[in-house]
Amino acid sequence: MADKKEGTFVVHVNKCENDTWQGQVTWADRDEKLSFRSAMELMSIIDAALNADEE
Repeated sequence: MADKKEGTFVVHVNKCENDTWQGQVTWADRDEKLSFRSAMELMSIIDAALNADEE
Protein backbone atom coordinates (compact mmCIF):
# COMPACT_ATOMS: atom_id res chain seq x y z
CA MET A 1 0.00 0.00 0.00
CA ALA A 2 1.29 3.48 -0.84
CA ASP A 3 2.32 5.91 1.88
CA LYS A 4 -0.31 8.41 2.92
CA LYS A 5 0.35 11.84 1.41
CA GLU A 6 -1.10 15.02 2.88
CA GLY A 7 -1.35 18.63 1.82
CA THR A 8 -3.59 21.61 2.30
CA PHE A 9 -5.08 23.16 -0.82
CA VAL A 10 -7.45 26.11 -1.18
CA VAL A 11 -9.57 25.87 -4.33
CA HIS A 12 -11.25 28.98 -5.74
CA VAL A 13 -13.67 28.22 -8.58
CA ASN A 14 -14.13 31.35 -10.72
CA LYS A 15 -16.62 29.91 -13.18
CA CYS A 16 -18.04 26.76 -14.71
CA GLU A 17 -17.92 26.49 -18.50
CA ASN A 18 -18.23 23.44 -20.74
CA ASP A 19 -19.43 21.41 -17.74
CA THR A 20 -16.17 21.83 -15.81
CA TRP A 21 -14.52 24.24 -13.36
CA GLN A 22 -12.00 27.00 -13.98
CA GLY A 23 -10.20 28.81 -11.18
CA GLN A 24 -7.15 28.87 -8.95
CA VAL A 25 -5.69 26.43 -6.46
CA THR A 26 -3.32 27.51 -3.69
CA TRP A 27 -1.01 24.99 -2.06
CA ALA A 28 -1.22 26.45 1.45
CA ASP A 29 1.82 24.56 2.77
CA ARG A 30 4.08 26.37 0.27
CA ASP A 31 1.96 29.43 -0.60
CA GLU A 32 2.07 28.48 -4.32
CA LYS A 33 -0.85 29.49 -6.55
CA LEU A 34 -1.74 27.96 -9.95
CA SER A 35 -4.65 28.42 -12.33
CA PHE A 36 -6.59 25.45 -13.70
CA ARG A 37 -8.91 25.15 -16.69
CA SER A 38 -10.72 21.92 -15.83
CA ALA A 39 -11.50 19.67 -12.88
CA MET A 40 -9.14 17.07 -14.38
CA GLU A 41 -6.32 19.64 -14.53
CA LEU A 42 -7.05 20.56 -10.88
CA MET A 43 -6.66 16.90 -9.83
CA SER A 44 -3.46 16.65 -11.87
CA ILE A 45 -1.99 19.75 -10.17
CA ILE A 46 -2.78 18.39 -6.71
CA ASP A 47 -1.41 14.94 -7.56
CA ALA A 48 1.82 16.43 -8.96
CA ALA A 49 2.22 18.64 -5.88
CA LEU A 50 1.88 15.72 -3.49
CA ASN A 51 4.23 13.52 -5.51
CA ALA A 52 6.81 16.32 -5.85
CA ASP A 53 6.84 16.65 -2.07
CA GLU A 54 8.45 13.17 -1.79
CA GLU A 55 11.45 14.06 -3.94
